[in-house]
Amino acid sequence: FFRGCLLGGAIGDALGLPLENLSLEEIHDTYGETGIQDLILDVTAKTALISDDTQLTAFTVDGLLWADSRARKKGVYAYIPCLFYAYQKWLYTQTGRFADKNYEFLLQGEILRWQELFARRDPGKTCLTALSGSINGKYGTIKNPINSSKGCGAVMRTAPIGLYFWHNPSMAFRMGCEGGAITHGHPDGYLPAGFFAWSIARIIQGDTLMNAYHTGLEELRGWEKHQNTADLLEKAISMAQAKHQTKGVDWNPDVDLAQLGEGWTGDEAMAIAVYCTLAEPNDFSNAVRLAVNHGGDSDSTGAICGNLMGAFHGCLEIPYPWIKDVELSDLLVYGADMLLSASKDR
Repeated sequence: FFRGCLLGGAIGDALGLPLENLSLEEIHDTYGETGIQDLILDVTAKTALISDDTQLTAFTVDGLLWADSRARKKGVYAYIPCLFYAYQKWLYTQTGRFADKNYEFLLQGEILRWQELFARRDPGKTCLTALSGSINGKYGTIKNPINSSKGCGAVMRTAPIGLYFWHNPSMAFRMGCEGGAITHGHPDGYLPAGFFAWSIARIIQGDTLMNAYHTGLEELRGWEKHQNTADLLEKAISMAQAKHQTKGVDWNPDVDLAQLGEGWTGDEAMAIAVYCTLAEPNDFSNAVRLAVNHGGDSDSTGAICGNLMGAFHGCLEIPYPWIKDVELSDLLVYGADMLLSASKDR
């Protein structure tokens, strides 16, 4: 299920990447009335390319494993600083530099041997700007926000936090929020990351999707400035429930998704993913197709949906050709196995 989570996110990301910035009309004009249905392989790489969403997810894994190793050796838990330094590695892959020369010790990181991570896939401006300005070990926190961004760049990279802290969903929520605040200072940016990490943790524990989300909402309501995110998530859940109550009669997912936004902000991206998983809870493929075929940030909503569905169903329920064809599948499998081993020993 750890593998399913990370592979599922990469597949949703790769499925949605060709659609990013397209309107629904343009998607239908290009891919037909049903929209995109299968991964598109890059002619040169012969794989379905992932975006910065999956790249940053891989660096989240790297940061958590580094923090875990340090804790075992020194007895000091420094999850958020290690995540920050891992994201500095990502910054290096995208710009060729760190924010501070004092961070050059990070060049020794094993993850930087993966050349695919150096590809620029339209990296998020908020992440680039926030990380580029974080010198002297200073970065965004909840109490001292680095900006007022509520973009989805905080939530789309957070699934590994839920995996690592699956024994403790409350800790997963807090670490998701704090990790998100490194680059995104608005509550609608970092609170969805906490909700996402909680949901992954509860799903790994064996919870249903619906119960994971309902308990996540309860946790969310205990945080300041939660109202916008909570309201949109509740709306997503209600609309998905309505689909099943009417047995799909007159169901128009395009109308529903439009009411949730386009996914550019953290609350919208999380709500769209929640809606898609609940609308198609028994079919990984249908859920991620639904999550990407809308006008907006299709790769991010696809990635979040894929993480959730992969964690819920496991990799055996993901079409094998998609696993085989998606970029960096070997790195994600390795990272998932390492996270599983680390979380077992905690």
